[in-house]
Amino acid sequence: MDADVSQRGQQVFLKADEPPSHSDVLQDALLSLGSIIETSSIREVIKDVFEAVLPKVESIFIYLLDVETNKLLCDDPPHELPREGQLRDFVIKQKRVECSGLPPSELHEKQVNSLAAPLPPDKQVLIIPLVDLDNGRVISVILVCCNQLSEANEKHLSILEKHVTVACKRVQAIQAASKWPRVSLSPSPSQKSLAKSESSESGTYSDLDRKILQLCGELYDLDAASLQLKVINYLQQETQSLCCCLLLVSEDNHQLFCQVVGDKVMEEEISFPLTFGHLGKVVEKKKSITLQDISPEEHRQLNRMLGFEAYSMLCVPVISRATVQVVALACAFNKRGGQKYTEADEHKIQHCFCYTSTVLTSTLAFQKEQKLKFECQALLQVAKNLFTHLDDVSVLLQEIIIEARNLSNAEICSVFLLDRMNHELVAKVFDGGVVNDDENEFRIPADQGIAGHVATTGKILNIKDAYSHPLFYRGVDDSTGFRTRNILCFPIKDENNEVIGVAELVNKINGPGFNRFDEDLATAFSIYCGISIAHSLLYKKVHEAQFRSHLANEMMMYHMKVSEEEMTKLLTFGIQPVNEIHPSFAYFTYTPRSLPDDDTPMAILSMFEDMGFINTYKIDIQTLARFCLMVKKGYRDPPYHNWMHAFSVSHFCYLLNQNLELSKYLEDIEIFALFVSCMCHDLDHRGTNNSFQVDSQSVLAALYSSEGSVMERHHFAQAIAILNTHGCNIFEQFSRKDYQRMLDLMRDIILATDLAHHLRIFKDLQKMADVGYDPKNKHHHSLILCLLMTSCDLSDQTKGWKTTTKIAELIYKEFFSQGDLEKAMGNRPSEMMDREKAYIPELQISFMEHIAMPIYKLLQELFPKSAELYERVSANREHWTKVSHKFTIRGLPSNNSLDFLDEEYDQLEEQAEESLKMNGCLETKGTRETIEQ
Repeated sequence: MDADVSQRGQQVFLKADEPPSHSDVLQDALLSLGSIIETSSIREVIKDVFEAVLPKVESIFIYLLDVETNKLLCDDPPHELPREGQLRDFVIKQKRVECSGLPPSELHEKQVNSLAAPLPPDKQVLIIPLVDLDNGRVISVILVCCNQLSEANEKHLSILEKHVTVACKRVQAIQAASKWPRVSLSPSPSQKSLAKSESSESGTYSDLDRKILQLCGELYDLDAASLQLKVINYLQQETQSLCCCLLLVSEDNHQLFCQVVGDKVMEEEISFPLTFGHLGKVVEKKKSITLQDISPEEHRQLNRMLGFEAYSMLCVPVISRATVQVVALACAFNKRGGQKYTEADEHKIQHCFCYTSTVLTSTLAFQKEQKLKFECQALLQVAKNLFTHLDDVSVLLQEIIIEARNLSNAEICSVFLLDRMNHELVAKVFDGGVVNDDENEFRIPADQGIAGHVATTGKILNIKDAYSHPLFYRGVDDSTGFRTRNILCFPIKDENNEVIGVAELVNKINGPGFNRFDEDLATAFSIYCGISIAHSLLYKKVHEAQFRSHLANEMMMYHMKVSEEEMTKLLTFGIQPVNEIHPSFAYFTYTPRSLPDDDTPMAILSMFEDMGFINTYKIDIQTLARFCLMVKKGYRDPPYHNWMHAFSVSHFCYLLNQNLELSKYLEDIEIFALFVSCMCHDLDHRGTNNSFQVDSQSVLAALYSSEGSVMERHHFAQAIAILNTHGCNIFEQFSRKDYQRMLDLMRDIILATDLAHHLRIFKDLQKMADVGYDPKNKHHHSLILCLLMTSCDLSDQTKGWKTTTKIAELIYKEFFSQGDLEKAMGNRPSEMMDREKAYIPELQISFMEHIAMPIYKLLQELFPKSAELYERVSANREHWTKVSHKFTIRGLPSNNSLDFLDEEYDQLEEQAEESLKMNGCLETKGTRETIEQ
């Protein structure tokens, strides 16, 4: 095809009013290069593609390596690349060079105007040597004068260089192999029957050209069979043969196949291996043969294929001009008049395919692409149909049968699943019908019959004649009157390439049997079947697991269920004012752990009331009471992360709101979300941390480890479960928008309790404290909510020394319990979790210095009224330093108590008091306590 025509043919797909994009232009250029097989056209095509891709090309000069003279020659005008000088030096380096021009002395007269130095600033010369990497030789040099290149131009040029190199190598290979590889007949004794051409040929060479041009004008069909009919008809006329055919070579060079014999298109293509006798040798040696060269067995097979007795034959190899490989065998049979085939007949066949082979092979490739397109579209539809029926295996198998029958035009289809336990093939769906519950499943041994053979070998089996096959049992046919003609049986495999089932197609409709295309389609189809069946079975297991999980959740919620009696008892006397709980309840000095456990739900209601949430958000009192009791029941009883911890954290949130005027910093809904998150932030805590969940491969880790913060995500999920429980949704009066925002806030706040998260955002918190809090900055809102939540979570460190030591005792009990579990698992716990290595004062001092004190320091910078919190944490840190000399053991004492530290603390306090007395600053211990209070 002419290069200009090729390019114009590509551009017709563009809209008239729309310029082609860079990618379209490059694609068209590459297609043009890919179609070149003629030396005469390569220069013009290279010139066209460079002008299309590069910016404002002024001139292009192309030097090609002549394989005979080994010179780099240009034809515009004809001359050789200079053998020495700056240009030759650039070429020897074998790399593209950009320069402002070349010395005029090295240029041809026609090149001087555009390539000679110096060039204008916006112009440059590209020297592009194309190298054959196989032998390291420069096969072409291209000189281009154009504008400066953009980044996109550079990228496109690099791609273009590779494709131009391939095109040059292809054309030079064809040039080296001569214009057309003439196939001559050797004068072997077996070929003496091929007579010499007579002087009186039926037509001159020009007549032959005229006829072949007329034939080429008729080869416009997109159907390969129609093209073959026209070519074969031409060959029959020119060689005076009774019949001709083409034996096409498959792409993998393993088979010969025939689609057309004479004027008849075969219902099913005939194929046989390339190793088949002397026909395979024609492909290998590229030499023609006659009937005398083939064996009697080959002769008989040819007779069966033709449907008549062949008494003369000429078989000529058809060679591709692009690849110089045999792509087909042209066979002529029974020359009319009983004459023998001559060299003139061979020449006519070669001459014909010199012009038609490219069209024929291109059409065959196009037809194959069309088949593949149909196959892909069919399989995409199959995938769509199959993957919408994963919820029921029986329905899925029915769908597989329907799709398999439609794809292959089969009369009957059956699908068997492999039961490995019983070593049987089971058919729940047979011939389109589902086995009823009251009937037995159809079962056959997994190693018997055709289906058993395929299940055992895992290979497809295409049986052309069922009755002649040894594995076929015809007893069913005899009893039913049905006749099985042919069978295509293929395995269904899972992602591990293990056979999980077998599909069996019976009796090809409108054809003598299942062909190679059916086999390819069945192989591809079986992959979809395997995936869909495996996923269906997995879906069933997941569905069952979901039911079990739902049942377990129902059971848990049943045991957490709040009875009417509990709720009525809580609300009997209404909501208690906070000042009646304790006079200091709203001060930072109050210790919430001093409140009895049974009184904590009412204290939570009191805080809700005092913070104004009940009136502001129109919360139903009974719903709120039920929610509070449900949350309390949602906590397990580890030493530290229990309901009392959640209550203490919630109380500290209340203190922050009352003492630091949070409403000046945050919206009401944000404060509400913070308080509810404090209540729920450790729901269903198991006394183990995130790393333990991951290392132990727990159910929680399986659910959340990919997202991080395993326990925190579980706490949030439990909070949602409680809110979704009937009669517990305290946000039921919210609008859809506010409801979604509340859940988003709770999720982010609860996730912020992961100290790893706090450490990630600590620099951002410091930056916010440095520049000052901006109420209009949404990111500042998010950061301050995280900081407030963390300060609430660690609020036990802001209480008195005795509370601090008691909390340390509880925390390390929990830590050491996890460490014991890790040891039992064969893992090495961290130092703080190991009761044999942990030195508690040192760990506490480190924690307070690196975690707690920086947090409350930031809080003090943002909220100056919180200064006492930092001071108290700092004082507790000092006390740990003072009593550390008393701590002579690792881990906890044998009684698991740190009460002995309180005695040391009391002694230190008494010494300090005596010192104050001596200075006249304090008269009695009681007076000092009053002042502190």
